Amino acid sequence: MTTKTEAPEPEILDTETADAPFQTGQILTLVGGHFVHDTYSAFLAPLLPLLQLRLGLNYGQLGSLALFIQLPSLATPFIGYLADRISLRYFVILAPAVTATLMSLVGFAPSYAVVALLLLATGVSIAAFHAPGPAMISHLSGRRMGTGMSLYMAGGELGRTVGPLVVAWGLAYLTADNFWQLMFVGWAVTAVLFWRLRDVAARPAGTPPAQLASFWPAARGFFPLLTWIIIARMFMTAALTTFLVVFMADVLQVNYWLAALSLTILEGAGVAGALVSGTLSDHFGRRRVLFWLFALAPLIMLAFLFSPTWLALPLLLALGFTAIAPTPVLLAAVQDEFTEHRSTANGVFIALNFSIRALAAWLMGLTADLVGLNMAFVFSAVLALTSLPALARLPLRSLRAS
Repeated sequence: MTTKTEAPEPEILDTETADAPFQTGQILTLVGGHFVHDTYSAFLAPLLPLLQLRLGLNYGQLGSLALFIQLPSLATPFIGYLADRISLRYFVILAPAVTATLMSLVGFAPSYAVVALLLLATGVSIAAFHAPGPAMISHLSGRRMGTGMSLYMAGGELGRTVGPLVVAWGLAYLTADNFWQLMFVGWAVTAVLFWRLRDVAARPAGTPPAQLASFWPAARGFFPLLTWIIIARMFMTAALTTFLVVFMADVLQVNYWLAALSLTILEGAGVAGALVSGTLSDHFGRRRVLFWLFALAPLIMLAFLFSPTWLALPLLLALGFTAIAPTPVLLAAVQDEFTEHRSTANGVFIALNFSIRALAAWLMGLTADLVGLNMAFVFSAVLALTSLPALARLPLRSLRAS
């Protein structure tokens, strides 16, 4: 826990030292903020059937909506660069309220253009939250960085688990025209974050910012391979997180509640995967944990697509656990590699992750229009297996156990 002082800019403990504590209270506050923020940012996928019906959109147009919400993530390296030099805690504090407001307005947007503008603004808020957030967690976690990242990512995954259910409830009981009322929970959470985190800096105390020139040598060897991994995996991730509700409704012909529930099941299993993966990587090494996750998830997805319906539930659980779990391990690997530029490196990772996901979602939609949604899902699973050669070449130092 941090305590208030008379200094004009109170800072967090310097957790770069060997004896740095795991600051549970502050970490759980950030985890809670991540949970609520990502609950709202997860509204888009379960709203796609409504937008498809009201605005008459095809799969390609539905997939293009992900481009608008992810496009501002290209700014996250610059936000991260600032976060390595000044405290950007107010970005983290305000983001839940802003994201909640914008996503609660999407439900009754009158046109594709208005939806696109709302999603662009939401993307700015998402980028502002996610660039400094993991760096704050790493500073607060001490040598247990994998555990801290697991908790942080589990909070986000839990939000994405709850999001589809919140949307289904809101459309059923508030209707689309009153969907905006959901925004007030986000404002309440921002108030709590201000109370708890206003004296917590988003960079380590007493640490002068390193020169950006020292970032590039390691970045040139690390990020091209990481980009390969993200591209290979992201079509599968986009298929699951963007199109699963539509897939369940259009291909498997289930009702909307069951379709939304399928995404909740997937994301709920992802919470468990995110909780376990980072901690396991602290003990067994980043590379070993990532190898098994990268190898198993595409195979489970293929099994899900070709197995009988009665196996859908256990396969969805296994798919969520393996497909979503790598993110905290990758985040911890980035923090391992760039100890003097953690927010900058995290910003680059987030920009790659979000922008490639947006492009993948759009291309998945176009592919589905051409060959059908089921074959597009098959293609994404096969492509995900090509991440394994890149993982083998990724610098070992960045994937060691902490």
